[in-house]
Amino acid sequence: MVRSFAFTTQGKLHSRDLELFLMPTLLADTNLFLWLDLENSTPEENKCILEDMFHFHPLSIEDCVTVSQAPKVDEYMPKEEDRFAPYLFMVIHAVDYSRKDGVFATSELDFFLGKNFLVTYHRTPLKSIQSAEERCVKSAGAISRAPDRLAYNLLDGIVENYQPALEELSLEIAELEDRAMRSPSRDVLNHIMRVKKEALHLRQIIGPQREVLSRFARGEFKLIRPHMVPYYRNVHDGLNRISDLAQNFTDSLTGILQVYLNVSSNQSGEVIKLLTLITIITTPLMMVGTWYGMNLKMPEVQWEHGYAVAVILTVTTTLATFWYFKKKKWF
Repeated sequence: MVRSFAFTTQGKLHSRDLELFLMPTLLADTNLFLWLDLENSTPEENKCILEDMFHFHPLSIEDCVTVSQAPKVDEYMPKEEDRFAPYLFMVIHAVDYSRKDGVFATSELDFFLGKNFLVTYHRTPLKSIQSAEERCVKSAGAISRAPDRLAYNLLDGIVENYQPALEELSLEIAELEDRAMRSPSRDVLNHIMRVKKEALHLRQIIGPQREVLSRFARGEFKLIRPHMVPYYRNVHDGLNRISDLAQNFTDSLTGILQVYLNVSSNQSGEVIKLLTLITIITTPLMMVGTWYGMNLKMPEVQWEHGYAVAVILTVTTTLATFWYFKKKKWF
């Protein structure tokens, strides 16, 4: 599916859902800028727009249509034989966290950013794209005045959409801490390790994106106007905060794991202590019974009160042992 929008330099919607043959004419108009959004587009649509219309570099087209695990940004400046206008190609990832699955799912978003055009490519619907489209269509404003401003809003939306995922992860960590204290088990341990793995995965997602946005924050690219650099710096700061939060999550899970191990160790110690006490308390009974039972000449033959004495001795020594441990507060 291909969505297209043409905006004036004042941010007003000029036209939308354009016919492909009209787009080159609109691109030639310096008072307009064109936004094309390709969502799960067909190979024919990709060829028509990316190759035949914009003549993007084959390497950037290849990176766009194939899944890229690492965020990146490349600046393409045309040589004599090239037919494309100068542009930036960027790969960024949006995230979503499902407590049901317990994993961070990433969705790739690719940008082709030129002086008077922005082409976005993604395989699944993205909240940041939908939100930006609604804002551009329903109200004329700064968001749609220029490609670099629209690109900033899309990136800012992606960073803001991290928040629900982070809140879900935070709730899950709080529940894990409670479970680790109340009822440590093998399932809790596996859950802790799985969530910790996802927290590390989040840091792996954020890290490369910070590097990409840092280049925008430094004003490294000429296609980003100087007055827009602070806005990109703000997005970079947002990613830094998310990275710090991901580090805090990892530290919290490490602490929960330590709590789990301590509680499990204490429970094991209590079991061993109980078994030891039982063994010690029953030792007098076993000693008297063993000694009494191994006599070949049974005492009751010579002494009619032999059984009674053995029982009294057994009970007395057992109760004395129990009283001693009770006094020492081992129970």
